[in-house]
Amino acid sequence: MNGWQRVFFLLSIFILCGGIAVIFYFVGATMILPFAGIELAAVFLAFYLNFKWSEQKELVTLSLDHVVVEKGRKQKEYTWREFRTFTAFEINKIKKDEINLGFKSKGQAVLVGDFLNADDKQELQYEISKIINHLNELNPSL
Repeated sequence: MNGWQRVFFLLSIFILCGGIAVIFYFVGATMILPFAGIELAAVFLAFYLNFKWSEQKELVTLSLDHVVVEKGRKQKEYTWREFRTFTAFEINKIKKDEINLGFKSKGQAVLVGDFLNADDKQELQYEISKIINHLNELNPSL
């Protein structure tokens, strides 16, 4: 979800739960209202943190000359740039079905796709390997 979808979803939860809490308050269950407020605050905080986490973006640019990895949320917060001839694409298996993907050059390493699930990491591994193989087949003098 993004933009107005998030706002509409959270607003519908607040109206529904808040409306039920207000009805119970007027019926005589006065302690429902403060606890409903605490519950709504906890739900809002959980969704806020989840939405903030889901804003992560990474841009990996592979060319004949360079490898560039840019990370950030709304803007670039981190940029890693190295010559492709000195860079290796690393795949490290950390658990049975879990891998870490990254680039390493001159003793420096950068992880890519760290926030992805296992299936998406497999797809990213395949796509990056395919691009690297394609670039290796090209004649650099062109």
